[in-house]
Amino acid sequence: YTILSKVHSDRNVYPSAGVLFVHVLEREYFKGEFPPYPKPGEISNDPITFNTNLMGYPDRPGWLRYIQRTPYSDGVLYGSPTVENVGKPTVIEITAYNRRTFETARHNLIINIMSAEDFPLPYQAEFFIRNMNVEEMLASEVLGDFLGAVKNVWQPERLNAINITSALDRGGRVPLPINDMKEGVYVMVGADVPFSSCLREVENPQNQLRCSQEMEPVITCDKKFRTQFHIDWCKISLVDNTKQVSTFQEVIRGEGILPDGGEYKPPSDTLKSRDYYSDFLITLAVPSAIALVLFLILAYIMCCRREGVEKRNMQTPDIQLVHHSAIQKSTKELRDMSKNREIAWPLSTLPVFHPVTGEIVPALHTDTYETTSMPLMQTQQ
Repeated sequence: YTILSKVHSDRNVYPSAGVLFVHVLEREYFKGEFPPYPKPGEISNDPITFNTNLMGYPDRPGWLRYIQRTPYSDGVLYGSPTVENVGKPTVIEITAYNRRTFETARHNLIINIMSAEDFPLPYQAEFFIRNMNVEEMLASEVLGDFLGAVKNVWQPERLNAINITSALDRGGRVPLPINDMKEGVYVMVGADVPFSSCLREVENPQNQLRCSQEMEPVITCDKKFRTQFHIDWCKISLVDNTKQVSTFQEVIRGEGILPDGGEYKPPSDTLKSRDYYSDFLITLAVPSAIALVLFLILAYIMCCRREGVEKRNMQTPDIQLVHHSAIQKSTKELRDMSKNREIAWPLSTLPVFHPVTGEIVPALHTDTYETTSMPLMQTQQ
């Protein structure tokens, strides 16, 4: 069901298009590439990480994925090769990093994708397993157990694992670190016979209603998976490629579609140049004229239509004008009288002692000074 290989220098592998491919990068193999552990007699357990990329490119092909959970676990390359790459060797550069000594070791993996005679299988089902992570599901024994359970339920003659995808790649969230929760994994399998009645039970209206209410549907064959795999039956996807209607539509030629052999003819280079000077003047003259008219109207209203002081006085009663004039005269007279009166300065504003000698300092002003313009505190010399 899967192609499982161990890492070696310049290793050639031959996966089939449309069939799950798994390649394990074992840390034990790369330990021999790095210097021995500094303390003799102790087992080396250096943290080793891997970097994989297509030769000459910074990343891997689109169909190939890589996962390594911790620097103390093995790395895994997995994916489903595409038909477009059949017959084209794909060279993957594998670089191992020793995080203790910062040394590297590089190996090449040559992937020769072969065409599968029985692919594509017309009936494909995708299961979502909630209690598994992708690296756990990629293990050959775990994936073999799952395919065995599917075969007991489906009863096909040919059954292949097509692809495995982590739930995080489908928009899932990282689970909380409680109760040993898993991320979940999608497993797609293909067979050559129609879906069994057990798998069709998901399409029942009762189960669809239960799924819409976030309740677990009733599936009779769930007990064959429950011992090891917890399947979310509401997320199962059944695809029947035999009923797929071709989306190709014949092009109906009509107006706007060139006939066969037609060529695009660009416009001639002998076109006359157009003079945009008049358009430029019109674009500026019309808004400028409107703005000038509005300015003149506003200037006339603001400057030529003012009432003035004389008109205001003519509309004001004489008794009110007399009172206003009397108040202004009285105010001016009081201000003049207050300005000319002579009063003694407050003692708090006069300096008493010289800051250096301590002698009594006389006032720095005479009585003839204008008291209203003197500061409250004298500047000390």
